Amino acid sequence: MKELDTRGLKCPMPVLRLRRALDDLKPGERLHLTASDPVTAKDIPAFCTIAGHRLLMAEVKDGIYHFDIEKGADETAG
Repeated sequence: MKELDTRGLKCPMPVLRLRRALDDLKPGERLHLTASDPVTAKDIPAFCTIAGHRLLMAEVKDGIYHFDIEKGADETAG
């Protein structure tokens, strides 16, 4: 599973970095995102829904937000 650490970054940077990281993955591959910005608790699930990715896990531990995301089907392929 690929790791993406966006701690210290404020909105919208965690979502933008996530989008770029998912571009490098194949459909079905997974990524673990860590973030410190509380806004990500709403932004990451919303992004996954809009972009067609699957949010597998979202939790907060010691003020750090953790997300496991599975890349959805690649709409741009072909």
